[in-house]
Amino acid sequence: MNIFPAVDIKGGQCVRLRQGVEDAVTVFSEDPVTEALRWQDMGARWLHVIDLDGAFSGKPRNMELIRDLCARISIPVQLGGGIRDLPVAAAYLEAGVTRLIIGTMALEEPGLFRDLCAAFPGRIGVSLDARNGRLKTRGWVEDAGKTVAEVVPELEGAGTSFFIYTDISRDGMQSGVNVPALEALLDLTDRPVLIAGGISTLDDIRAVYPLSRKGLAGVITGKAIYAGSLNLREALDWLEKQAAS
Repeated sequence: MNIFPAVDIKGGQCVRLRQGVEDAVTVFSEDPVTEALRWQDMGARWLHVIDLDGAFSGKPRNMELIRDLCARISIPVQLGGGIRDLPVAAAYLEAGVTRLIIGTMALEEPGLFRDLCAAFPGRIGVSLDARNGRLKTRGWVEDAGKTVAEVVPELEGAGTSFFIYTDISRDGMQSGVNVPALEALLDLTDRPVLIAGGISTLDDIRAVYPLSRKGLAGVITGKAIYAGSLNLREALDWLEKQAAS
């Protein structure tokens, strides 16, 4: 299991949204690249980057910033936000992104998503963002009209290589992980699963760690590491000790 520090970009800044609400913004830094380097220096092996402007507008808004970020760090980047056609996906991969996270396209345009997975095998994952069990799209503002259980078989068939599950009600709230929902997803798929939303302390990581035996590949954390309730170095050290034992 791994820890993915989140660098959420809005207006060129490193921010965090509360429950995904566009206007509920906390600015953590004016320079996302500096934050990316900070987490890398602490031992992070991956970085989770979201173009929030792209997620809400449906178009890439921070391409050059993300290109610069990828050039400045040595760890791989997974990126989501506003990737809704093949040319944009190709441009991000050419810019140095290792793998892409798709949300809206995967749920609204299954044929296009299948083509994307075929074009870039092993590099496309799906973000399953749910509130009260219902999936959301377009920056979490529209109801997809489907549940996680309904879409997972279709997405696996299309070629997705991993899933990210976010409980929107817990995102940015530091209220703990929705373990039952996570367990239900792990029971549905043999693809690697990452969890986002609710990670607050090392105790939260300890609580979900046993699920790594069922396919939990990592946790994504943003507000907790910026606010200081979770020490990234300490958490990474703890995971290394579990792996060695």
